[in-house]
Amino acid sequence: MILATHAITGVALATIMPDRPFMAFTTGVVSHFLLDAIPHWDYDLRSKREDENNPLNNDMIIGRDFWFDLIKLGADTFLGLGLGWIFFQSFFLDHGSLGLLTFTAGAIGGLLPDALQFAYFKLRSPSLTAIQRFHYWIHADHEKKLEPAIGVISQAFLVAVIISAVKFIL
Repeated sequence: MILATHAITGVALATIMPDRPFMAFTTGVVSHFLLDAIPHWDYDLRSKREDENNPLNNDMIIGRDFWFDLIKLGADTFLGLGLGWIFFQSFFLDHGSLGLLTFTAGAIGGLLPDALQFAYFKLRSPSLTAIQRFHYWIHADHEKKLEPAIGVISQAFLVAVIISAVKFIL
């Protein structure tokens, strides 16, 4: 899934628990893995190097392409945060500073597993290896990625369903 989908989902789920930032964070993390289990489209990153024989050897090379990718990832992240804010700002503002903390916690939880992948690529620590192994295991089949148009439409539809469901619950 693209980062915007993960961020919006984390924020949407956080609205269900506006006074529980830790639960919002945890729910965001869990939602990330559940969303990644659904077949979807991911955009390509120029700096990513994949080992077809062992995905635990994948890496991101820090160089010119990395900075381009960082801009793309940043724009994707801010799109998700901005849309999450547009859809749910009144709810979080009604709950004051704790609501803003919960908004942030849900969004960070939804985004964190992908950030941890980059940390894994650079550090290869045993604790990150376990998380990366799980992330790769739960991720939908890498060989059957959706076409970009179908992937964008399906993620937009999924986000609309999640937002509608959460707004219905509230």
